[in-house]
Amino acid sequence: MLTRILKHRATVPFAVGTAAIAAAYFNSAAIRNEPLKTFKGDDAWIELPIAKIEDVSHDARRFTFNLPEEDQVSGLVVASALLAKLQTPKGSNVIRPYTPVSDVATKGHFELVIKHYKDGKFTEMLFDKKPSDTVAFKGPIKKWEWKPNSFESITLIGAGSGINPLYQLVHHISQNPIDKTKINLLVGNKTPNDILLKKELDTIQAKYPEQVKIHYFVDKAEGDFNGHIGFITKEYLEKNTPGPSDSHQVFVCGPPPFMKAYSGPKTSPQDQGELVGILKELGHAKDRVFKF
Repeated sequence: MLTRILKHRATVPFAVGTAAIAAAYFNSAAIRNEPLKTFKGDDAWIELPIAKIEDVSHDARRFTFNLPEEDQVSGLVVASALLAKLQTPKGSNVIRPYTPVSDVATKGHFELVIKHYKDGKFTEMLFDKKPSDTVAFKGPIKKWEWKPNSFESITLIGAGSGINPLYQLVHHISQNPIDKTKINLLVGNKTPNDILLKKELDTIQAKYPEQVKIHYFVDKAEGDFNGHIGFITKEYLEKNTPGPSDSHQVFVCGPPPFMKAYSGPKTSPQDQGELVGILKELGHAKDRVFKF
């Protein structure tokens, strides 16, 4: 009897140990199936090499940066950005926020489309870089965490390189078959050649014509441009986009004069500031307009 009891007691730790090992194995497998995220919001700067540089307009380039491992993702969500850092010859840090235009699920690399600004400290240094040179990044900096079907429709108003976070939304929503959100995108630029990501945007609109409507505006038309000449006016917005509603959200991004005209500037990254300008005049509420 005593032998039987001792034998039974000896099998209990073995059984428990086997269960623990099995649980650890399956948990490990689950972790392995989850892509490793490069950026974890832990305030750590990561040096990444430039893999490729492509001209996309006379003053803008697409920079592809390799992640540390081929099977890693950036760790960004829609819509979020990264902080990029370069050092001047004197050792001063220059930091700017940028929104990747590649899909957040892309593994091994991400892409930035960046416009060169005259006398811009960061872009002056960045545009001197060559493939294999590095740039430091940290993030993600969450802007607006998009959830499918949060609204019946959204209106995106942008200019210049302000298209980047708006494109991130357009691309993400249109690629999700369960997200039925209607999209109106209005983009202002000097000339047709200044419209960043136009090829990608036209492809999306052609593929999802019932969901995505894109309105191009330029100061001066060239070639066979199919769009509007002049500014995105109050009257055009009133006639061609949904009016104020809890089921309609507006997103705005562009240079300071553009923001001043349509929505007013942000007070800080954490404070959207007061809503003024054309969107205020059209009756939109402060909490239904987001400024990138």
